[in-house]
Amino acid sequence: MSVLTVRNLDPHVKTKLRVRAAEQGIAMEEAVRRILTQAANEGCAPALIKRDLGSRIQARFAGLGEISLAPRSAMWAPPFSGSDSV
Repeated sequence: MSVLTVRNLDPHVKTKLRVRAAEQGIAMEEAVRRILTQAANEGCAPALIKRDLGSRIQARFAGLGEISLAPRSAMWAPPFSGSDSV
């Protein structure tokens, strides 16, 4: 088992955790363990992990709608692209 120390925790947060644990009839340590486990499991959505980066970017900006871009013009030829190069 791992040990986690949380420093500089707001005393009001600690009090709320203690009260929450007492309402559930469990130790504060167990209540915090459950909260952290639930938060860790919710934060890891399997659908996001399996999709590639392009799909995730597309999904993130899908609500913004389509963008119309001006047609591209032909690229210019580099100055030394012909057979006259040295």
